[in-house]
Amino acid sequence: MVQPGKITIVPTPIGNLGDITLRAVDVLRASDAVLCEDTRVTGKLLAYLGVEKPLVRLDENTIRQRTDAILSRLRAGEALAYCSDAGMPGVSDPGMHLVAAARQAGLLVEVLPGASAATTAYVASGFESTSFFFGGFLPKKDAERLRLLESLRPLDAALIFYESPHRLPEALNTVAQAFPHRRAAVCRELTKLHEEVASAPVPELARIFVERAAVAPIKGEVALVVEGPTLEERAAVQEGAAQDARVCAVQLIADGMRPKEAAKELAARFGIPRNAAYELALSARNGHPGP
Repeated sequence: MVQPGKITIVPTPIGNLGDITLRAVDVLRASDAVLCEDTRVTGKLLAYLGVEKPLVRLDENTIRQRTDAILSRLRAGEALAYCSDAGMPGVSDPGMHLVAAARQAGLLVEVLPGASAATTAYVASGFESTSFFFGGFLPKKDAERLRLLESLRPLDAALIFYESPHRLPEALNTVAQAFPHRRAAVCRELTKLHEEVASAPVPELARIFVERAAVAPIKGEVALVVEGPTLEERAAVQEGAAQDARVCAVQLIADGMRPKEAAKELAARFGIPRNAAYELALSARNGHPGP
C-alpha cells in the first residue's frame, strides 16, 4: 500500500532573499515539485538557492481547478511544497484553500514558520498595542472601506491592512475620516533596499502621501498599521454619545414621555447609568437639555 505524501507550506522572503530559513531550503530540495502562485517569482527564488524542481502554477484563478489533481499526487505518495509570491502562504493568498482541502481529505499538512509582512509591519510601526487585528487587503471602494473601518473602531487593538501603492493616498484619506485622532504607519518595501516606515497622525500621513502621489507614482508593497484607540479618541466618542443622549432626552420629553420612563429608555439605548439618564430627562423637561 502506498503511503500518502505530504504538502509543506513554505514561507518565502517578503523582500530580502537572505531571509529564507534553512529548514525551508531543506524542504524545497526534498520536494518532488513546488506549487506556487507565480512560477517566475518562485523560479527566481529557487535559482538563487540553487534548487531545481518542477514548478506548478497555483494562483487564485487556477487553484480550485487543480486542487483535486494535487490531492491525487499527495495520495500517490509525493512530497509537495507550496510557496506564495512572498511571505506566509495562506495569509491573504490562495494557499488557505489548499490547506483546507488537504486537511479535509485527511492528508498530512506541514506548515513552516517564516516571514510575514503583517507581523513585520506591526513591530516596525512602533505602536504600543498589545494586540492587533489583521484585515488583509482593504476594500477598493471608499464607502465599503469606511464602513469596514468604522466597524473596527471598538477593537482595543492595532489594525493592519495590505494596500496597493496606487490606492494608498485615497485609502489614507478614508482612514483619516474614520480615525482622525489616531496615528498610522505606512510600511513600504519592507526588508528591501528602499524600505520605508513613515509614521504620523493619520490626517498628516494622508496629506504627505497625497502630495507625494501628485509628484510621482508610489511604488512597492505596502502594509498599513493603524494604532489602537487613543485617550483623545475615547474622550471624543464619549462626548459624542453624551450629546446624542441629550438630544434624545429632549425628543423623548417632547413626545410626552415622563422623566422616569425617558430615563429608562436613555439608559437602555446609550448604556449610561440610570441616575445620569434621569438627570438628563429632568434637564430636558425643565428646558435645559444637558448638564
